[in-house]
Amino acid sequence: DVKEPFKLQNGWLLWAGIGLFGAVISIALVGAAMTYLNGAPPEREKDSLVLLLPLIGSSTLSTAYLVGITGVLAPILEETVFRGFLMVSLTKWFPTPVCVILSAAVFAFAHLTPDQFPQLFVLGVALGFTYAQTRNLLAPITIHAFWNSGVILLLTFLQSVARVRYQGAIGGVLKSL
Repeated sequence: DVKEPFKLQNGWLLWAGIGLFGAVISIALVGAAMTYLNGAPPEREKDSLVLLLPLIGSSTLSTAYLVGITGVLAPILEETVFRGFLMVSLTKWFPTPVCVILSAAVFAFAHLTPDQFPQLFVLGVALGFTYAQTRNLLAPITIHAFWNSGVILLLTFLQSVARVRYQGAIGGVLKSL
């Protein structure tokens, strides 16, 4: 049935959209709260994205590979492990809300970025909630894929804007000489 993915009861595509919207809003609020409480944005020196910056936007091929790996392969693998295996296994011993929180915490810890733990935890809760609602891994995989791809594409855009501004500034300096 074509309407099945959009049903309110357990339509995976509808809940993926709801989960993605909720994750974006929640992560923005958590990021703002962290900045307010810390007085400054968290340091990103140890973040894996900082290590990827030289590759992001350096070529169309490298960006396509990054989107493919982080936007397709990583969501499939991570959601299979954290929601499909861990969360389901935990339901044998704990109620579903506890399983969502535990799997979200393990998901956040597994990314090895302590500064980003709160945001990753919130994303993990959104992923777990959508899986609990739909019992279909396509929902959290879709959210995760859009999230990761969006980050890579946003960074690619920002890198290209920075490159254009940098080249424009150098051109202006050279003209003034």
